[in-house]
Amino acid sequence: MKNKFLVLQTDFGLADGAVSAMQGVAYSVAPEVTISHLTHEIQPYNIHDASYRLFQTVQYWPAGTVFVSVVDPGVGSNRRSIVAKTSAGQYIVTPDNGTLAYVAKYVGLEVVKEINEEKNRLPHSEESHTFHGRDVYVYNGALIADDEVYFNQLEKEVPVDSVVQLDISEPHLEEGVIHGVIDILDIRFGSLWTNIPLDLVKQAGIQAGDTLSVRIYHNGIKHYDNQLLFGHSFADVPVGETVAYTNSLIRLAVAINQQNFSKVYGIGTGNEWQIEVKKVEKGECTHE
Repeated sequence: MKNKFLVLQTDFGLADGAVSAMQGVAYSVAPEVTISHLTHEIQPYNIHDASYRLFQTVQYWPAGTVFVSVVDPGVGSNRRSIVAKTSAGQYIVTPDNGTLAYVAKYVGLEVVKEINEEKNRLPHSEESHTFHGRDVYVYNGALIADDEVYFNQLEKEVPVDSVVQLDISEPHLEEGVIHGVIDILDIRFGSLWTNIPLDLVKQAGIQAGDTLSVRIYHNGIKHYDNQLLFGHSFADVPVGETVAYTNSLIRLAVAINQQNFSKVYGIGTGNEWQIEVKKVEKGECTHE
């Protein structure tokens, strides 16, 4: 029997009945579906973080899994509602507002179809214009999870390259210095997750045990400057000490062992937060 997985992500939080209502709709149209939750704690309206959390998660679920991601500040506007089939075979039901950007770039999209919001929606919900998570997205997502034939029956295919994208910065290596950005936080622990892949770290000649010079800038103004160990995990340094490591997405991250790096140093995320990383050679002084 085919697994029928439906994974929900929103910025709704759990303080009211919104998420439960979505679950109820899913079970009403697809009683055999298995519902899981990616997160409902996306910062309100933060499309970037919704996009990143999908990238962080989608690739670890089997083909056929359906994700419903609802961070939709444009609800009721003329933004499209779409379903994308990834190159790995998962489905994502979401507003076309940039939510698919990270998955499109790092996983790939195979087919994208537009949902007709007037036709393909929860029956008798036509007068509701502000809860498309319940009335459109989870309704369609549950039907796809129940039977992928439903996806094929959606009439309007749209070009993959027409999907709305975000400005995703590319890291680069220049004269021994890796230039990247702070993509996102490991939220609960405050570690900084960069966009710098391990391959680029290796290209710079950096390996575990090396000392790194790490500088972080906010809109070009230096905000942090220190030297720290490039280790395997937090346990490579004493409690309260900083460490660089390779995170679960095989990208460079920076942390304080058992403390919150982001809060201690007041560092945020996004393209305005740049990071420079360089291997410190023995006897070299990198601080200005």
